[in-house]
Amino acid sequence: MEYAEIVLSVRSLVEHVFSSGSLEPGFRSGAAMVEGTRIHQHIQKQYKEGDRKEVYLKTEIAHEGLIFMIDGRCDGLLTGEDGSVTVEEIKSTAGPLDPAFEGREVHWAQAYMYAYMICLAQELTSIEVKLTYVRRGGEEQRSLYRQLSKEELIAFAVDTVAKYAPYAELMVRHEAQKEASIRGLSFPFAEYRQGQRHFAAAVYKSVTEGVNLFAQAPTGIGKTMSTLFPALKALGEGQAAGLFYLTAKTVNRFAAQEAIAMLLKGGLHMHAITLTAKEKACFRDEGLCTKDFCPFADGYYDRINNALLDMLEHETLMTQDVIARYAKRYQVCPFEFSLDAAYACDAVICDYNYIYDPRISLKRLPEERKKKTVLLVDEAHNLVDRGREMYSASLAKAPFLSLQRKYKTVNRSLGVAAKAVNAFFIALRKRCSEEGAGEWTMYPEELPALLESFAAEAELELLSPSPISLVAQEGEEDGEGGEGGLLDTYYAVQGMLRTFKTYDERYVTYAEVQRGDVVLKLFNLDPSFLLQQMGKSYRSQIFFSATLSPLSFYRDMIGAGEEDYSLSVLSPFHKEQWQVSVLPVSTRYRDRADSLLPLSDALKGLVSRKGNYLVFFPSYVYLQNVYEIFADKYPEVPTLVQSSGMSEPEREQFLSSFRPDNPETLLGFAVLGGIFSEGVDLPGDRLNGVMVVGVGLPQVGLERNLLREYFQSRGKNGFDYAYVYPGMCKVLQAGGRLIRSENDSGSIVLADDRFLQYPYQQLLPEEWRNYLVLA
Repeated sequence: MEYAEIVLSVRSLVEHVFSSGSLEPGFRSGAAMVEGTRIHQHIQKQYKEGDRKEVYLKTEIAHEGLIFMIDGRCDGLLTGEDGSVTVEEIKSTAGPLDPAFEGREVHWAQAYMYAYMICLAQELTSIEVKLTYVRRGGEEQRSLYRQLSKEELIAFAVDTVAKYAPYAELMVRHEAQKEASIRGLSFPFAEYRQGQRHFAAAVYKSVTEGVNLFAQAPTGIGKTMSTLFPALKALGEGQAAGLFYLTAKTVNRFAAQEAIAMLLKGGLHMHAITLTAKEKACFRDEGLCTKDFCPFADGYYDRINNALLDMLEHETLMTQDVIARYAKRYQVCPFEFSLDAAYACDAVICDYNYIYDPRISLKRLPEERKKKTVLLVDEAHNLVDRGREMYSASLAKAPFLSLQRKYKTVNRSLGVAAKAVNAFFIALRKRCSEEGAGEWTMYPEELPALLESFAAEAELELLSPSPISLVAQEGEEDGEGGEGGLLDTYYAVQGMLRTFKTYDERYVTYAEVQRGDVVLKLFNLDPSFLLQQMGKSYRSQIFFSATLSPLSFYRDMIGAGEEDYSLSVLSPFHKEQWQVSVLPVSTRYRDRADSLLPLSDALKGLVSRKGNYLVFFPSYVYLQNVYEIFADKYPEVPTLVQSSGMSEPEREQFLSSFRPDNPETLLGFAVLGGIFSEGVDLPGDRLNGVMVVGVGLPQVGLERNLLREYFQSRGKNGFDYAYVYPGMCKVLQAGGRLIRSENDSGSIVLADDRFLQYPYQQLLPEEWRNYLVLA
């Protein structure tokens, strides 16, 4: 009989079968894991000679056509003076150790599986199982003991595997269907666009060779399908086991979903899921994520296995709506449900942070699976600033003063810890200049200890909250926690503690006094090293965008290795599809008042032919100033104006106004680098022309100047790295909204005299360089 092999760890097996109860508070972080490791080491140091720690064990168990290959490491294997053997499993816990507590079933199950393996390996008739709990933050510990016979452990192991088997059988059937479907999968379009086949081939080659690819592929070439299809083909050949499609914006996730839906319609069988931000997925508008406040958290682990089996059996593309439907049916938290499902899926569509952000990344993804997983990084130009954001950390003084006052009587230890951090900020303010700023190449050496003390007290309070804390926490969930919210401050402190560990010469520390408050920031200047570290475990990373220009800059900032490939794909469209003009007006800040009237008149010229048009400005203020003059001088032209903080329905309404059958001319005013300048698809007559005002330079400020100085000191052109390249990326993205297919045509007006100068002119796409200079 031929068996299908199921390879999994002891922990994965027992957590699937024996996890029960409710979701626990979600404020724990890497600090708890570090403390857990310390606790394990503390207990293991007490072992006597002959005792062993971290013992690797493995076994095979057959069950109805399946053979389970199970392995893991037991914490301790102890030998008594009489030759008896004890297996020890060590667990850390944040709460007090209740004398009546008899241990969690899932923890006993993990220890039993190790005991079963040892009984077989050493031919023992019985074995002692020891389950030791240690409270984090102290040395309080309690050990529980059980003696089990070999027969009892065999029955336990066989029964555990039998309970896991329905899930394993489902995944085996799915795997066979998936492999067969990929072998027969055809490219979903009649033919490749010019350059698309070359791009797809480069993706396939990179995945099969296990290297990274940096690809600049023009808008309209079909980048989503050009990366998904070859990655899936490699997956079907066993070169990879799964993929993540990573995006920076929701609209790009929809494009990936549509591409996968098209492939599914063409015969593909695959489990694909889209992860949605917690605040968007949540069914409730108030209350904490605990069993006391949320029915979807209460008893979550008692229902999750049935929910997963049902959804994986009946669905292939699991969007937010699909996940919500099953979550409501089984009364489970939709966000946690989506995360649990993601570990079982072949393709995951999600934000960058699930891979590259250490605070949010999918920590349960096994290293072995990572080595077989492909990352498709869409609009990869966004990863540079997103990386800086992920690896930087900041704290303000105000929350600690608020917490000091709030807890000084109800939780004196927490109040004292908050007071100590507040005192640090008072001293920091004195170290700032008269202008209220300070800058250092190291972080304050006294700060980590203060924050560790605060974090320890905050965690205890969050686990066993005082009455005032319960009220405060519920207020935070309702948006009323204000600057003194304990949970938010705890998260911020953990972020700072984490950043201390990665702080090196690629960081700078600065402080600013802002409206009476003091803010300290550990600012990551160069994210390339940490991006490289977070991504290096994966088989291949495909970084692609229409605006990876210059490629050398993005290879440098994202962290390319010497062996990684680069590719620039020529546009599939003809120069004749664009009518590009340069309006040589100065949009520099000092000249903006003089530019308002020329820009208004140029806009009237742009919209002289009936159609839909967009104009992008470097700021809302500039936009509003031009809009007021234009609307007053040309009231006959219908207009739309992007406002700050638009809701999703408002965004959709804005875009839906750009209809292909619009009986009137429409001019939309939008912000460069905003929600309508990237990832928006307005094909055909939905968009007939675009004006880009300015060269997109980021606003001059402390952080941008720090970047300029940093890169200049390292032999780069600091101004280009800090200002020009990020700015021109926004310009190219905005202009890229215009031509989306072979049948599109339209006009682009580049409004700034710098477009005629180096280096801005050289950064324009080749198809834009045959421009007309407007008088």
